[in-house]
Amino acid sequence: MLQNKPFLLLLFSLLLLLNCKEDKGLSRQLPPMEVAQDTITYAKGFNIYNSGNFKVITVNNPWPNTDKDYKYVLISAEELAKTSFMKGEYDGIIVTPIQKIVTTSTTHLPALELLGVENTLVGFPGTDYISSESIRKNIDQGQVRELGKNEGLNTEVLLELKPDVVVGFGIDGNNKSLNTIQKSGIPVIFNGDWVEKSPLAKAEWIKFFGVLYNKEKAADSIFKTIETSYNKAKALAKQVTKQPTVLSGAMHKDVWYLPNGTSTEAQLLKDANVNYLYADTTGEGSLALSFESVFEKAKTADIWLSPSYYTTMEALKEANQHYTQFDAFKNNNIYTFSNTTGQTGGVLYYELGLARPDLVLKDIIKICHPELLTDYQTYFFKPLQ
Repeated sequence: MLQNKPFLLLLFSLLLLLNCKEDKGLSRQLPPMEVAQDTITYAKGFNIYNSGNFKVITVNNPWPNTDKDYKYVLISAEELAKTSFMKGEYDGIIVTPIQKIVTTSTTHLPALELLGVENTLVGFPGTDYISSESIRKNIDQGQVRELGKNEGLNTEVLLELKPDVVVGFGIDGNNKSLNTIQKSGIPVIFNGDWVEKSPLAKAEWIKFFGVLYNKEKAADSIFKTIETSYNKAKALAKQVTKQPTVLSGAMHKDVWYLPNGTSTEAQLLKDANVNYLYADTTGEGSLALSFESVFEKAKTADIWLSPSYYTTMEALKEANQHYTQFDAFKNNNIYTFSNTTGQTGGVLYYELGLARPDLVLKDIIKICHPELLTDYQTYFFKPLQ
């Protein structure tokens, strides 16, 4: 056996060399490990990773109780031509920068406008709800097509538009229209800005759009400006020692709905340094209370914010005579954002409020602490007429 050892070593070396030659051309270089860009400070629903010649954006919790994380490749057309991906590895491959986009929520539109790419919008469900002046101009010129309703998109028109991507919005993931679009080969990426737990986290989703357009630096700069403005207003409100008591919401049928103490609305009130009467409550969604319990607790509240969809004192009175018994009603201290609308009646707050929490916070500070921000004019909230 020992005499055959040199022969066996030679044979082993030849086999190893042969295997290496046969493998030539079949081996594939593994893509670089994904590295987080560490640019997301507040938002929990998405993250951006760099994988060398392409980027990856992950989206989790685009609606409550989501049991899946979504993963999308963002890649240039040039790189895509020489890169292949395993089937099922990603939920969508998006060629960037985006040239044509369809969005499904008005909350998506301010990011396009702030980034200067609103002209890429080619379709939207419910164009009458859009308040942006520049996008309304594009609608009037036929550059933005009406797509029906978010729950039942006009897929025929949408497929005709051939957008590079559809930014989806959903409450449970069961949107058949979006499934049809995805099967046609148009990538659908979900946006979960509304699920975030803080005002700045929601605003930070501008970075989600920044990476779609290769405008990450611009998105970072815009968000930093918003963040600085918000924190400066918050610090100013901390200086006051008197906290006015605040009530919110109104009756719908037999139930009074108002923000719970862990909501973003309650966070704004806290940062405005006011005494929100339901700040100590917790839970998901709105509080649902009886009129009697609200009246007992909030009859003497100094200020009443966001009385549902009511736009005048008379309308509030006609809806329920008991509203007139609140001190805030007697003293004309009721404020709403429902009267600040676009050309076709869309409520501006529902479009821009999420993207600009600094303006919302300043509005509340101006209303509740009029001695502060003396030169500031409220942007969304106006007194109920």
